[in-house]
Amino acid sequence: MALRFLVVEGNTRGARQAHKAAYGLMPSESYAAVLGEIESDIVCDLAFPADEGANLPDAAGLESYDGIVLTGSHLNIYDATPDILSQIDLMRSIYASRTPSFGSCWGLQVAAVAAGGDVRKNPLGREIGFARRITRTQAGQGHPLLAGRPASYDAPAIHLDMVTMTPADAVVLSTNAVSEVQSAEITVSGGTFWGVQYHPEFSLGELGVILARRIEMLVGEGFCRTPEEAASYIADLNALHAEPTRFDLAWRHGLDEEVLLPERRTRELRNFIEHRVKPEKSARGRT
Repeated sequence: MALRFLVVEGNTRGARQAHKAAYGLMPSESYAAVLGEIESDIVCDLAFPADEGANLPDAAGLESYDGIVLTGSHLNIYDATPDILSQIDLMRSIYASRTPSFGSCWGLQVAAVAAGGDVRKNPLGREIGFARRITRTQAGQGHPLLAGRPASYDAPAIHLDMVTMTPADAVVLSTNAVSEVQSAEITVSGGTFWGVQYHPEFSLGELGVILARRIEMLVGEGFCRTPEEAASYIADLNALHAEPTRFDLAWRHGLDEEVLLPERRTRELRNFIEHRVKPEKSARGRT
């Protein structure tokens, strides 16, 4: 039973090509590859709503998908430029289509703003590398998005902006000391979105590539003292990506199996497929 997914790339053309030059894949291509690793029969189309004149699915096209996922982005949603507004409009159409949707980081922010929420810079600063000590809210205790996660867990993350006001029909599912909204469910126009502020789709290798392009920022914002220290940290992430059993490095950086093992790091994506996409496909009677 093949599953048809639409992966909505949040980046502009230049940003996604820069990522491809460094990593070999655009973020949307990487996201699609992770989905394919979770379920071998997932078929993905890609959409680029930040591009002027982008050919985007209409209402019937959106409804034809079994699931829609939104990637991260380098954009700041409060800038409200045309390439951002087009993504907000698309998210409103996704809600109206009632197709199960999921988003990471920027995806959560777009979904929140499209539903009437707000996103601003985090006054506590950037959360980068990993979001630490994420814990469920009371509403998140039994929510299927977080099924299998322990009481407290870490996850790959890189963001400065955060959801500062949740929409009316939103439920915050997890939080930590840096970002009040680490995951949420949002319902609008009969459509339901599940999203996380972190990046369950990132491998440590992809995270390392992203950080390697931000060494100046890591030093400038005080996360590392020198470029050499930043490079050493990135090298450790790459080594853990290649060899997750490196206990010495895992201990040094306080990382456990929730981050190191792909089947646990991608837990929210797996839960989205199992608890939202597959049941909805069956309910619609699709083959």
